[in-house]
Amino acid sequence: MFDSPWEWLIVGLVIVLLFGSAKKIPEFSRNLGKATGEFKRGQAEIEREIKSYVNSPAPEIKDADLTNFAKSLGISTENKNLDQIRNEVADKLKSGH
Repeated sequence: MFDSPWEWLIVGLVIVLLFGSAKKIPEFSRNLGKATGEFKRGQAEIEREIKSYVNSPAPEIKDADLTNFAKSLGISTENKNLDQIRNEVADKLKSGH
């Protein structure tokens, strides 16, 4: 990107002009490093939360809740066992209707 020493000199001058003095450049670098580290820690924490959510077992649904949910979707629950209701609910949710 920067092939000649003149380009580096220009970049250095621009940095000095932007930050006021050469004393502020190390402070800026430290703060940038801290911010980058904090960002990476936050990103790792979010990734851990997502992985734990994805790997956690599905919550158990009580029989009455399943039946009520099926009825709210317009599924008839009479004369059906819980597995049949569960399958119909899953099919209804997959179809999006």
